[in-house]
Amino acid sequence: MNAVIFITVILALTFDFINGFHDTANSIATAVSTKALSTRHAIIMAACMNFIGAVMFTGVAETIATKIVNLNTLDYGSYVLIAALISAILWNLLTWFFGIPSSSSHTLIGSLAGAAICDAGLSSIKWHGFISILESLIFSPVIAFAAGYLVFTIFKIVFKNFNLHKTNNVFRKIQIVTAAVQSFSHGTNDAQKSMGIITMSLVSGGIIAEGHIPLWVQVSCAAAMAIGASLGGWRIIKTVGTQIMKIRPVNGVAADMASAIVIFGASHIGLPVSTTHVISSSIMGVGSSYRIRAVKWDTGRRMVTTWFITIPISAVIAAVIFRVIMIFV
Repeated sequence: MNAVIFITVILALTFDFINGFHDTANSIATAVSTKALSTRHAIIMAACMNFIGAVMFTGVAETIATKIVNLNTLDYGSYVLIAALISAILWNLLTWFFGIPSSSSHTLIGSLAGAAICDAGLSSIKWHGFISILESLIFSPVIAFAAGYLVFTIFKIVFKNFNLHKTNNVFRKIQIVTAAVQSFSHGTNDAQKSMGIITMSLVSGGIIAEGHIPLWVQVSCAAAMAIGASLGGWRIIKTVGTQIMKIRPVNGVAADMASAIVIFGASHIGLPVSTTHVISSSIMGVGSSYRIRAVKWDTGRRMVTTWFITIPISAVIAAVIFRVIMIFV
């Protein structure tokens, strides 16, 4: 059992590490694309702010650990977690390779549900909690789109008589701050997911009581994501920062503000959201407010397609991996 828990912890930290360069890139993509920050400086800042955000919040981790799967119904709970993590890691690497900003939240939750159902059937899922998480994943991009549209509309009204060149120079400096806040908000939500998985493993092994997130779990997950972020996510930065719309500093500030508000709100009530969805949707909202044709909707459609297929595909992959693992157990 100790060996299985150790493997689960290593896989969870690996998932966080990959999440670091896969999803964290989203939080700095606008700042890099507008040259508010160099890529190197943006990544260092993102790594530091993600770490701070990750160790300051535990609400999302508690939700993941207690409100998706009923551990008491599982026959092989530890192997369910291992299968889910392997599935999530594989999907993240695949979408990163093709530069698609897919959701790590979707793939982890879909993988967890798929492996659990394969082990113990539909009764293994806590449907009330699972559905509430799905609702947050579905509605948060819509809210982020609306927030981006609203924030930039306000900017247009307030700054309509300002000199464009001078305004952009000012907003380029402001964007350093908003990118830092964006990275901090990312840490408050995304790093929590692996914390929840490790906690589930420890509870399943009888090491800790349910709902308690050990400090070492917080720090190790935060560090893994920060290290991953420090290595960069060049492919995702290119997609989010340049292929949704041409982003100017004022656009970037509006998108950062809108998405950070949505992510902070979700973290405050303990709900996991896809930071990828939220950030990309806020950029689309800003672009729509600026000019509908400014948004490259083909890129948006490709993202949306990936978002919708991630949960079912991840669930199937996790179920297959679980079956393969059980052959050797």
